[in-house]
Parts: sequence; C-alpha cells; structure tokens
Amino acid sequence: MPSVANNGEEQDCEPFVEVDPSGRYGRYDDLLGAGAMKKVYRAFDQEEGIEVAWNQVRLQSFMDDQKAIDRLYSEVELLRSLRHENIITFYHMWTDVKSRTLNFITEVCTSGNLRQYRRRHRNVSLKAIKKWSYQILRGLEYLHAHKPRIIHRDINSSNIFVNGNAGQVKIGDLGLAAILDEKSHEAHSLLGTPEFMAPELYEEKYDEKIDIYSFGMCMLEMITREMPYSECNSVVEIYRNVVTGVRPANLNKVTDLEVKAFIERCLVRAESRPSASQLLRDPFYHEIIENAITNSFP
Repeated sequence: MPSVANNGEEQDCEPFVEVDPSGRYGRYDDLLGAGAMKKVYRAFDQEEGIEVAWNQVRLQSFMDDQKAIDRLYSEVELLRSLRHENIITFYHMWTDVKSRTLNFITEVCTSGNLRQYRRRHRNVSLKAIKKWSYQILRGLEYLHAHKPRIIHRDINSSNIFVNGNAGQVKIGDLGLAAILDEKSHEAHSLLGTPEFMAPELYEEKYDEKIDIYSFGMCMLEMITREMPYSECNSVVEIYRNVVTGVRPANLNKVTDLEVKAFIERCLVRAESRPSASQLLRDPFYHEIIENAITNSFP
C-alpha cells in the first residue's frame, strides 16, 4: 500500500513487525494483552489512519485440540456478524499458513480492560459505574436478542474493554460464546471463569441467564475492586460455594443497599433471574433512562 511521503524522516517511524496480506494492516511489537489461546498486539490501519488490535493465535499449539481450533474460528465468525456500539468491532481476518497463525483485526480500546481500568482509578462515582454497567447490559441484550441467540459464557471484568476518554464500554473475547439452541433454548458444556460462573453452568444445562449472573459478579468487582470469592483457596472451594449458594465475602462490603439489592437480583436462581432487557428498565438506572428519554426529544 503506497504511503504519504514523510520528508526524509522515515527513521522516526515506528517499524511494523508484520503486515497482513493486503498490506493494509501493520503490526507493532507492543503486546496489549495475552490469554490462554491468543495474544493481542497494537497495530495500525494504514487506509483509515487509526490504531487497531491485531489478534494472533498460533494454531500449532492446538493442533491436537480440534475443539479449541473450532472455538477460535467460531469467535471470528461471530465477530464478523455483530454490529453494536457495546460489542468490539471486527474488521478483517486471515490465516497465515506458513507461520500457522490465525489473525484477525478488531478495534482497539485505548484504556485496556475493565479490571485494569477500575484498579487504576480508585475514586469512581456510583454514577460512572452505573453508566459502565448499563453499557454492558446493552451489549448483552443485543447478544441475547441475536438470531440465533448468543450466550457469551465468559462475561468477566477482563473481557470488558474501555475507551476511558469517552467512558465507553465494550464486550469482547467471544471465544467461549455459544449459539443457543433455538428449540431447547439451552446450551451444554462447562466453560468460563470460575469466580463468575453461574451455578447452573456447572450442571451443563443453562441458557443466556448465566451471562446475567456473571454480570452481577462484574458489578460486585466494579464496586469493591476485588475479585469475587478471593477468600477461597482453590477452584474446588469456589465451586462448592457457588453450587451451595454461599455468596462471595466482598458482597458484605457493599454498603449501599440499593446497589447490593441490584447485584443480588442478578445472582438469584436462574428461573427468577431477570433478563438484560428487564435490568435495563430497572429503577436502579432511573437517571440514565430519564436522560435518554429527555435527549430523544428535540
């Protein structure tokens, strides 16, 4: 891709480590994040002149795990179909046969994930937390209303991303997402982050309400700046507490009764747990709803 001349100052340019086959996207060496299945690098879209995220998965690490590879491709295909302001936007995808990597380009959120962001900023008002959580619910409402319906299955604060200069929050990392069986409205498999997993997920028979439970745990972490069940010494202990209904210890640190009641509403048994749409209409968000109504009129 031809570039604009730089008056002989090419030595000041940050070099690309890798360029995609089209020549449009260039990857820098800066690592933005790393998970069990992929690394995310800072990159640049030369056509639009914007920074993006280059997600790279080394497939040889999973050559003996076809299910893992299938999940990776499912994430990419899922991202390609989604368009919502509170869901990370997908731009491009390709497989590098020579280096045996799956690569895909997504938008980049400048402030990292919600866990990092909240821990960096200790003094945050309840008003701000309500705005963040409202956006997460809007993203979940979109996923759950999708045809076919989509369960994220791993909603937690490390999978929510932030553009701090705009107060914008987006759901990402859809690698564990499942398209819900429209006949049974249920999904089957045990995946997720233990501290955020709903009790019915352990029974491997669940629906999109597991995302609401996980959202409640995200709210708890946003309020307390502590991981749920941090008092537990093992995954087994977390599992035992979750399935027997023992709430995380940091729930007792939530002193605002309205906030505590809202979180607990998300953690009740699945049959009584509200949907994302119902929570978006909850009096907890009265001020946001009123502002939205006011701003919708000229």
